[in-house]
Formats: sequence, structure tokens, C-alpha cells
Amino acid sequence: MHEEFRSGRTRRPLIGERRGLRAELLAEAALRRSGRKSFADRSFFRALQCLTDSFNREAGLSAFGQLAAKYDIARCLRNLLRFDALEAACPSVLNRPISAPLFITGMPRSGTTFLHRLILQDPRMAAPRLVHLVHPLAARQGRIGAQLRHLSVRMQVSIFRLIAPELNALHPIAVDEPEECGDITAQVFQSLRFDSMYRVPTYRAWLQRNGCLEAYRFHRRFLQHLDAQLPGRRWVLKAPDHVFALQDLRRVYPDARLVCVHRDPVRVLASVAKLTEVLRRPFASSIDRAEIGGQVSSAWIEGAQRMSELADCGSVLHLTYRQITGAPLDAVREVYRHCSIDLDQAAEARMRAWLRTSRNAPKPRRHYDLAQFGLDPQQLRERFQIYTRVFGIELEAEDAGIGPLAK
Repeated sequence: MHEEFRSGRTRRPLIGERRGLRAELLAEAALRRSGRKSFADRSFFRALQCLTDSFNREAGLSAFGQLAAKYDIARCLRNLLRFDALEAACPSVLNRPISAPLFITGMPRSGTTFLHRLILQDPRMAAPRLVHLVHPLAARQGRIGAQLRHLSVRMQVSIFRLIAPELNALHPIAVDEPEECGDITAQVFQSLRFDSMYRVPTYRAWLQRNGCLEAYRFHRRFLQHLDAQLPGRRWVLKAPDHVFALQDLRRVYPDARLVCVHRDPVRVLASVAKLTEVLRRPFASSIDRAEIGGQVSSAWIEGAQRMSELADCGSVLHLTYRQITGAPLDAVREVYRHCSIDLDQAAEARMRAWLRTSRNAPKPRRHYDLAQFGLDPQQLRERFQIYTRVFGIELEAEDAGIGPLAK
């Protein structure tokens, strides 16, 4: 850990020195604001240092991007210190069991969001909502505090929709909607969420080298705090990024149930690249679409290989996009059987009602051009040939639109 942060001393920037984001200064500022002397667990610091180094050296942040990154880091540090304070006052929260959580992962844009939200119509299930990810601990001021917390997140969502107006069509966000686990592990700065929002290749390479064990240990700690607020539920988590860290996930959650969803990768890669562009554009001075296309395709060629190695793994349930969108309740029944859960009539009725809502009505098709991101469909077909054959994935026309269930 940095000597200045460890000793509590900070160095004044030299005259003319480029001002960037410095991990030790951000951590010291968070401690001063909280009134605490130290972090209970400092294992996050190396990741934060690597992230800020990438921000300063290669992200090409705009002035707004630098402010946004600084605010994001400060929020995560604030949450860590609040966890520390609550655990000091109530250490039993860390004894809460998180039993047999369900993790949904797989190819992005393959129906994982749809499946996740469908399962969550069962009141026995729970998932972190956006408001929990921004403010994970219950407000001390009771109902008024909770209302203020919701209002704060709603304002942040509104601002993000203004600066990234295309986002809601690609991935709708709302205060009380469930979100992905990358926003949990981002609290300890070990998340591919940063790689999606910013150009940080050195940080991504560091994550690949160092693994995500500490991130998943924090993930469990985070769920224990939420479980104290929402007891008696089965936790259902979702993120494509779990594909790249299944070994660490299983070390922390040895009884986890895994569902892996598959779709024609050539069909979805342009959408993934477009989402990455939309997420990065508000924060970057410039965007290189071809670089984004190369990064996204390389990542999911590796992801497809990892998923192919799980084809015969009995502890993983494999579903395809067509199964989920063609017969969603049958897909849910398979998931419940895999998890040894009974799908009762009340839960099924709620799911049927949700499927009939306007949010699931057919929407205009959207087209994303692979060539804009320097990608060739035929070359990608060849690179993903083993993956699509192993799982019997239906190949889709590259110019077909993405319907409402493709997220």
C-alpha cells in the first residue's frame, strides 16, 4: 500500500505537475469526511491505485469524465466506511448465511436481464436494486431518509439519461430495477464495469492477472448487509462478467447455482460494442470505435471458450436465447428445477401478469453495424464456430433487429 496513505501523510503536488486522480488522496479525503481513522479492510487499495493510474495515463478523460470518476470513487469509499461503521456496531451482520444464491451469466444481450427480472416476480426472490447499489445501507432517518435516498438516485438516473440518451434503449435503468453484480464489486474497485465505462486496458489486464477473489468476498459481505434488510429471500444475481471469474465465485459461494445463457455471438457483438460506446462517450475526450470492437470481440472469444469448457458440467444449467424468449415460463421451470425450488401458483401468476405488461410488447427493431466497429461477420463466425456448435446455438441474420427481450 502507498506509504503516504499508510502513514496518513499526503504530499503536496509539485508546481506544474499534472493533476490527476490519486488513490491515496481520495482515500484520505474519504476518511476525513467520515471522521474515521482507517479502513477496516484495505485490500481494495491496490485495485484503486491501478484504476486511477489507468484513468490518468490512458483513459483520455474529459473534464466532465474526471469529475465523474472522482465522484464515483468517493461514493464507493464512503460506502466502504459506512460498512465498517455498521459492522463495528453490529458485527453479527457478517454471520448472516447467503445460502445457495442463483447466478445468471452468459453471453451479453442474450436475454439474461429478461430472465432475471422475470424470476424476480416471485416475492420469495431478491436482487440488489439500483438504489441499493448507490446507497446499500438503510437510511438512519427512517421513511424520510429512504425517500431522500430514492430521490437522490432518481436525479442521478435523470442526469445520466441526459448525457447518454441512447442508454435507455440499450439497457433501461430505474431506481428500483435490479442491476448487475459489477456494480457491487465496483465498490472495491475490482469490476469490469469500469472497463465498460472507460478506456482502461492496463486496469483490465491487472484484473485478469490478479483475479477477483477479494471482489467476491466483498460481494458476499455486501449481500449480508442487504440480507439484514430483506431477510428470508433467495438471492438471484446476474452479470455476464461472472463468466470470467467462475473459479473465484465458487470459492466464495461453493453452494451457488449457476445458469449460463447463450446466443449467437455475431448477432450480439455489435450491440455490446454500441453499448460500450454509449457508456464511454460522456466521459471521454474521443472514442475509437474500431478499438472498442476489437476489445469486445477479443473478450467474448475468450468468454465463449470458457463457457464451452462448461458444456458438460452438471452443476451449470445451460439455456439459449430462443428457449428463454420462445417459452419463458418453461425456462423458469428449468431454472427452478436446477435450484431445487418449487414454482408455486402465486409466483407463476405474477410472472404471467408481468409478461403481459407493455414493457414486454414488441418494439421497433434496432440495427447496429458491425463494420462501424471494425468487425467482419464472416471472420467472427469462424472464431465462434466451436462455441455455437457445442451449444447448438441458432445463427441469426446480422441485420435482424434486437427485440425487447434481447438484453
